[in-house]
This record gives sequence, C-alpha cells and structure tokens, in this order.
Amino acid sequence: MHEALDIHRIGTVFSINVSNGGVPKKAVAGAKVSLSGLAGDAHEDTIGHGGLERAVCIYSVERIRALQKEGHPIEAGTVGENLTIEGIDWDLVVPGAQLRVGDEVVLEVASFTNPCKTIKRSFSDEKFVRIAQKLHPGWSRVYARVLSEGQIRSGDRVEVAPPPQ
Repeated sequence: MHEALDIHRIGTVFSINVSNGGVPKKAVAGAKVSLSGLAGDAHEDTIGHGGLERAVCIYSVERIRALQKEGHPIEAGTVGENLTIEGIDWDLVVPGAQLRVGDEVVLEVASFTNPCKTIKRSFSDEKFVRIAQKLHPGWSRVYARVLSEGQIRSGDRVEVAPPPQ
C-alpha cells in the first residue's frame, strides 16, 4: 500500500515553458531557476503575476489532457504555467506542499492561481473559469516560491511532499 502512495508522489517534468510576456509560453529544454523564477521568463502583468510568492506557475499534464477531452484547445504552456508536470496526483499539489525538481530545485506551493482572460483562447467559448479553484476545486494551476535554486531540464524527476500536518 505504501508503494502505491509513493508512485503518485513521483513524476517528471513534462515541459518547461517560458515567454517574454504573455501566453502561450514556449517549451524549452531546460532553465535556471532563481528565487524570482525561471531564466528567460517574464510577465506582461507584473501586478498579478511574478514576485517571490508567485515565482513559478505549475500545472498538470493529466489535467490538460482531461480538459482536451472536454473539447478545450489547451496545450502545455498555453495557460501560462512554467512547469507542466506528469505522473503526480494533482490533488497532492496544494499550498504548503513541496516539490523537488531534478537534483537541486525545491519549490513550495504558495497558492492556487486565479485564472484571467489572458488564457481564454485555451478554452472553448473562452470559459477560462473552468480552472478556477473556487468553481472547480482541484483543477487550478498553482504558484510556488523557490526554496532552493538550480538548473532543471525537461524529463527531470519531480517528487512531491505533502504540507506539514
């Protein structure tokens, strides 16, 4: 039983996504992660995005695939996430949870994101609220702060540790 739980806490980096501002963010092979976020990434709206508590935006490729099955034209990076992860139970990725990415980087989930109209093209009928935590719990992206800086690459191992009790 314990091993089955561990399987859902270990995954991989499906995609690393950056842009000079706005969406979609484009996939890159790797990136340096500092306290302020990923090298090569910027935000058009610096009031609603970025900062130490929102340094890295993370989403689940399994959630993206489920949204695609619902008919939404979403792809990795189109909703502004920097890291698209695969193989981890997304319900474990909540505020307070920590993610070790690769050998160096440690992130701590700070909050759920609030979707904005910038990502509306990723949703049929532009209904971007489909990933609003308040309306659809468990479907939101998350923001994370950087606890340990370093280099990450696509395909790196990701381990999630639940928030302290």
